[in-house]
Amino acid sequence: MTNEARPSVSPAPRPDGYKWVALSNTTVGVLLATIDGSIMIIAMPDIFRGIHLNPLAPGNSFYMLWMILGYLVVSSVLVVSVGRLGDMFGRVRMYNLGFVIYTVASLLLTIDWMTGQAGANWLIVMRIVQGIGGAFITGNSAAILTDAFPTNQRGLALGINNIAGISGNFIGLVLGGILAPIDWRLVFLISVPFGLFGTIWAYLRLRDNGIRRREPIDLWGNALFAVGLTLIMIAITSGIQPYRTHAMGWTNPKVLGELVAGVLCLITFGFWQTRNPYPMFRLSLFKIRAYTFGVFSSFLSAIARGGLMFMMVIWLQGIWLPLHGFSFTITPLWAGIYMLPLSGGIMLAGPISGFLSDRFDARLFATGGMLVAAIGFFLLHLLPVDFVYPAFGGALLLMGMANGTFASPNRASVMNSLPPEHRGAGGGMNSTFQNSAQVLSMGIFFSLMIAGLAHTLPTTMTSGLVAHGVPLATAERVSHQPPVSILFASFLGYNPIRTLLGTNVLAHLSKANYATVTGRMFFPSLISPPFRSGLHDALIFAIIACLIAAFASWSRGRRYVHGEQTDEPSTKA
Repeated sequence: MTNEARPSVSPAPRPDGYKWVALSNTTVGVLLATIDGSIMIIAMPDIFRGIHLNPLAPGNSFYMLWMILGYLVVSSVLVVSVGRLGDMFGRVRMYNLGFVIYTVASLLLTIDWMTGQAGANWLIVMRIVQGIGGAFITGNSAAILTDAFPTNQRGLALGINNIAGISGNFIGLVLGGILAPIDWRLVFLISVPFGLFGTIWAYLRLRDNGIRRREPIDLWGNALFAVGLTLIMIAITSGIQPYRTHAMGWTNPKVLGELVAGVLCLITFGFWQTRNPYPMFRLSLFKIRAYTFGVFSSFLSAIARGGLMFMMVIWLQGIWLPLHGFSFTITPLWAGIYMLPLSGGIMLAGPISGFLSDRFDARLFATGGMLVAAIGFFLLHLLPVDFVYPAFGGALLLMGMANGTFASPNRASVMNSLPPEHRGAGGGMNSTFQNSAQVLSMGIFFSLMIAGLAHTLPTTMTSGLVAHGVPLATAERVSHQPPVSILFASFLGYNPIRTLLGTNVLAHLSKANYATVTGRMFFPSLISPPFRSGLHDALIFAIIACLIAAFASWSRGRRYVHGEQTDEPSTKA
C-alpha cells in the first residue's frame, strides 16, 4: 500500500449544482445525528415509565446517564478514526456507511420488547450502535462540504451545516416532548424514514471528489485513544454519583483509577502519534495557528453550551413550570417549547454570520459571538429562579444568536486552514474536541450543581417537611438523600416526595399537609433556594469559559486558507 496522495476515482469536475446536493444531504445527516443526541433528554420520563424502571431506585441513575451519554461518548471516541478512514478510502463512502448504521440502529431501538434493567441495557447498547453511525456522518460531513465548495462560499455552507448540528440538539428537546407522551418508541421510530431517505439519496447523488491518501491504519493509536477517552468519560459520569457518605464520587478510588488510567493512555497515545509515520491523530496540524486556536475556542464554547441544555431543562421541568401551574406529566413538552428561542437564535444568526464571514474577517464574528454569549450567561445569572418568562426567553434568544454567530465562521476557519488530504482527520479531531466537551461540560455543571445542593438542601428540606407535619427523624432521613437523586428527579420532571416519604408517613399527615407535600408546588419551592446556589456557580463557570474562548478565537490571527498563502500559517499575526 502506498502513502502517495491520489485523486478519488471520479476526478471529473462536478457541475455547480453538486455542491448544493452535498450541502442539503449532509445537513439532513448532521441534523438527524444531533437530534438523536438530545431527543432522549426530554423523553426520559416516558421511556422510564414505558420500560417500567423507577428513576429514583438506587443505581438506576446509571441507566439514565448512559442512555443519553452512550451516544455522545462513542461519537467522541470514533469521530477522528472515521475521519481518517474517509481520507483513506473516500469520505462519501464512509458517510454513506454511517447513514446505514444509523438507520438500522434507530429501527432496532423501537423493538425493545424487554422491561426493567434488561430493557434499559438494550436501549444503551443500541444507542451506542446509533452513535457509531452518527460518528461516521458527522466525522465526514464537513470534509465533504469543504471539497465541494470554493473557499469564498465555505463559510455559508459550513455555517448552515454547523448550525443544523447545534440546532438539532435543541430541536431534539421539542420532538422528544411531543412524541414521547404519545408513545416512547416514536422517539426512535421518527428517525427511520428520514434515515432511509437520506441513505438512498446519499448513495445515488453524493460523489467523492476530494484527495485520498492511502495509508496503513494506526491500530495501536486507535486502541489507545478509544480506551483513554472512554475511561475518562466513564469516570466523569461516575464522579457525579454518590460515594459512601459523600455527595459525589470524586474521592472514589475506582473513579480516580479510571481518570489516571485514561490520562496515561492519552499521554501514551500522544507519544505514539509523534513516532508513527501514519498517525491517527495528526498532531502536526496543530502547527497551523488558525486551526489550533479555532479548535480550542470551539472546545471551550461546547463546554459552556453543553451543560446549559441540562441546566435549563432542570430549571424549567423541576421548578419553573410546576410553579406556574403545569403538572409534572406535561413539563417535558413545555420545557422544550420554552427553550425554542435558543434554537431560533442559532438558526437565525448562523447562516448570516457564515455568509458575512466569507467576505469579512471571520474572527470578528467568532470573537464577538463568544463575548455576547458571556453576556447572555450573565443575564441568566441575574434572573431569580421564579423568573418572568420574557426576560428568560430574551436571554435565551441572545445566547442562541451569539452561539450561531460564533459557530459558523469558526468552523469555516478551521476547515479552510486544513490541507485537502487531511480534511477528514482534521475535521474529525475538531468534532472529537466538541463532543468530548459536551460530556465534560455535563460532569462539570452537574458537579457544581450537586455541590451547591449538598451545602444547603438538607437544612432546607428538613425545615420544609417538618413545617408540614413530617416527623423530624423522617424529615432528616429524607433530606440526606443523595443530591444527585433530587437533581435527576427535577431533570426528569418528577415529583419524588411521595416516593421518598412512603405511604406510612403520608397516611399520618393531615389532609391539608398531605395535599401540600404531594402537590406540584411544594417540591419546586423546596429546592429553589439550593438550586439557585448551584446554578450561580455553574453560570459563572460558563461565563469564564466563554471569555477564554473569545480570547482564543481572536488569537487565531488573520484569515488563513491553506494553499492561498505561501507564508507559514503558524507564525501569522
